[in-house]
Amino acid sequence: MQNLLIETPRAFKPFLKPSRYKGAYGGRGSGKSHFFAEMAIERCILDKTAICCAREIQKSLKNSVKKLLEIKIEQLGVGHLFIVQDTIIKGLNGSEIIFTGLQSHTSDSIKSLESFDVLWIEEAQNVSQKSLDIVRPTFRKPGSEIWVTWNPGKATDPVDAFLRCENPPPDAIVCQVNYMDNPWFPEVLRDEMEYDRKRDYDKYCHVWLGEYQKNSEARIFKNFVIEDFDRPEGTIYRLGADWGYSVDPSTLVRVSTEGNRLYIDYEAYMVGCEIVNLPDLFDRVPESRKWFCRADSARPEVISYMRKNGYPRMQSAMKGKDSIEEGIQFLQSFDMVVHPRCVHLIDELNSYSYKRDKLTDEILPIIEDKNNHLIDALRYACEGIRKASTMKRKETVSNYRMPQGLTGWMGN
Repeated sequence: MQNLLIETPRAFKPFLKPSRYKGAYGGRGSGKSHFFAEMAIERCILDKTAICCAREIQKSLKNSVKKLLEIKIEQLGVGHLFIVQDTIIKGLNGSEIIFTGLQSHTSDSIKSLESFDVLWIEEAQNVSQKSLDIVRPTFRKPGSEIWVTWNPGKATDPVDAFLRCENPPPDAIVCQVNYMDNPWFPEVLRDEMEYDRKRDYDKYCHVWLGEYQKNSEARIFKNFVIEDFDRPEGTIYRLGADWGYSVDPSTLVRVSTEGNRLYIDYEAYMVGCEIVNLPDLFDRVPESRKWFCRADSARPEVISYMRKNGYPRMQSAMKGKDSIEEGIQFLQSFDMVVHPRCVHLIDELNSYSYKRDKLTDEILPIIEDKNNHLIDALRYACEGIRKASTMKRKETVSNYRMPQGLTGWMGN
């Protein structure tokens, strides 16, 4: 076999030596997943190795690192050494890479992984304390390693409390890596990074530098979870669009409801998108031309263009006094479930907040007009549902008949 050449950024050099725990945390665009994917492929080629790639919830493989591993196998030119199947990647030398969700395991079921050499926990900021407690003692094979990659959320998250505390576990290598450590940081991400740095420095620090989230008390939305899911056939979707200008993103979001749950499964997002390119951008959301869409009424000429170019069901959202506050209150009444691929919406939900008094630092009843492009689109998408629920309440009140003999409020 030809020599395998894998270029390694300097920031990842500490992870090349053996250690029980290897933890890489930081912001978006750092190349964490790419480095560990390449290291997994290399391990499987050099020796028979069993690797388990895990995240807290794994309902499907669409958003696991399986696709990234497949890409790396192709880029490294080692496809002849692997057999890629639907749920597993096998090496011709007996190596294997499997994928699982930690939340689905018990202390008994996890024992099937005792003989594995490597556990790679991805998106570890979402891992629960229970999952950590179950999985750590399971990987007990001599020389076994636990790799952990994550974008920090809060200092109290279990993974941070475990690996970034004053007394981390012995034989642990934990490093912060960010976009400036990635020599192959793509320009498309650099544009988004610069946009956040100019417009919202706190968001830039959290998303791109891996700093902990700020203003958690002032956050408007705390009623959402990030979860991999697939919606059943026959689901009715609603879309919302918000228009960008010279420096703002144009956005589209797709939602559906089930009881008191609001599911958001796709987004489209681009800064500086020309009007002629909007149809192609929105086509990134499956079946977006098919479903009814409410769009920001501030740009009627854009709506007219979209209606003539493949989006005939697009209509203007109804804005008005208190429409923002009412829309937000309506969204807060749901349990929102956001698909992991909606990365920009997740950023906004984590950042959207009330203003603080500059003198007292008290939270004000005034909403910050930033971090809200996809949230605005989400409000527009839910406008029809909100109006329908309002009409239903009005009908209930108008049809109410006061019991005979009661002519006013009791106690008056």
